[in-house]
Amino acid sequence: MNEAHLSEIVALRHELHACAELSMHETQTMRVLTDFLRTHTALNVVQREGWFYAVKPGVPGKKTIALRADMDALPIAESLSLPYASRQDGVSHKCGHDGHCAALCGAALELDDTPPQATVCLLFQPAEETGRGASICRTLLQERGISEIYAFHNLGGFPQGSVVYRRGLTQPASEGLRIRMTGKTAHAAAPESGRSPVAALAALALAAQAYTQTRDDDLLLCTVAGLTLGSGDFGISPGEGEICLTLRSNSEVRLKQLERDLLSRAEALAGESGVGMEYAVCDAFPQTRNHSACLDRVLRAADSLALQTIEMPSMWRASEDFGHYLHVCPGAMFYIGTGEAYAPLHTAAYDFNDAILGNAVDLFTAVIRDFEKEPPNAASFVFG
Repeated sequence: MNEAHLSEIVALRHELHACAELSMHETQTMRVLTDFLRTHTALNVVQREGWFYAVKPGVPGKKTIALRADMDALPIAESLSLPYASRQDGVSHKCGHDGHCAALCGAALELDDTPPQATVCLLFQPAEETGRGASICRTLLQERGISEIYAFHNLGGFPQGSVVYRRGLTQPASEGLRIRMTGKTAHAAAPESGRSPVAALAALALAAQAYTQTRDDDLLLCTVAGLTLGSGDFGISPGEGEICLTLRSNSEVRLKQLERDLLSRAEALAGESGVGMEYAVCDAFPQTRNHSACLDRVLRAADSLALQTIEMPSMWRASEDFGHYLHVCPGAMFYIGTGEAYAPLHTAAYDFNDAILGNAVDLFTAVIRDFEKEPPNAASFVFG
């Protein structure tokens, strides 16, 4: 990409990193991004409640393609000594969404220099980390008549700048299951006078382990993400507690069956202990399954740039709400390597690798050019 443009989006990425915001609170992030696009490009910026998109019109009658970036950060305190460190206490960009947004703005700069024939929508989405964002924004696909949609995620463990991909299922479905049990608090000297959920929650935590299957073609995970019981006061037998479970599967049907099985088990255990039970499903993510023809488009684009391509031997187990779009419209999620020994995502040591920004912009641009040369063929859009 243009070197001047690269310097601009690196600076933008640092500005976004400094104003990191949690899911559904990306107010300043949106302001920084929309100001950048309005100042540096002629794209039409359309703001919606909590999100926005930018449009570069093409030749009338041509198809429309969309590129997506996520805007939210994580509840992880900044611990790196960066000149652009997060100014938000306890919040930082430890998944690289600041880099994803900067790359999309880089694509906007390139499109402004060389206008495309196809209409291009750049979608800036909130709340990927909680799974809410894509479900809010996916109406845009039908509203704008979008034919295909693409996104990338940065990923450690692979050579810097490489294009990493997987056919078919590339990321699993998941959800959080929060189960709360309530009985009656008692003095620790007379626990029989109360009704404690300790035994029920402990048994449920142990039972959850039995559901785990780690085969890639038959993934079923039930991870205990949190267990809260009492205050730690030695004089009190607690009367309430909560367990948080993360459920994950390569099948959305099996995921819901696992949820039903666990709730049935929880109800039985609560009944045996004489305590009440309530639950909530949180952070629900669909599976992300690439369309074969769209993934082929990404690989052709990578080849045209002489970028190394690496097929993942198994899916990436982290969940991604991009699957909401792929339930409505053909598209593909791909990954760009940050380095074999790069700090892992969602850790305090992580910061987006600016060295891959140019690769991301060039690849987005090449995907658009390929889309213009080879318009979508409905018959070819199958998962695989």
